[in-house]
Amino acid sequence: MTVLDAVAQGTEQLPEDVGKSGPLGLTLILVLLIATALLVRSMTGHLKKLPRSFDEPDGPDVVVPDTPAELVADRPGQELLDTLRRAPRAIEPPRPRPEGRPDRPQG
Repeated sequence: MTVLDAVAQGTEQLPEDVGKSGPLGLTLILVLLIATALLVRSMTGHLKKLPRSFDEPDGPDVVVPDTPAELVADRPGQELLDTLRRAPRAIEPPRPRPEGRPDRPQG
């Protein structure tokens, strides 16, 4: 009997062993179950930290005046707007062209 014959006989599976998992398969399944349980536990903890809704709370963001007098009342920043309206313009309007000079180049 040679070494090849001994290896060939040792690797043959008997019909009753086909489809059965060994201790390595059981270990792999247990490791996967433990990893899944830890992931579920971690995810549950993170989900508990989230708010119930990401919608902004309903609040008086826009103030609607009750009377017409409140429409013309001074608002914050009104002084700055008035100052800017009275300030000279940074960009001058276009100057009129002298007579006899065409607006567009001709060619």
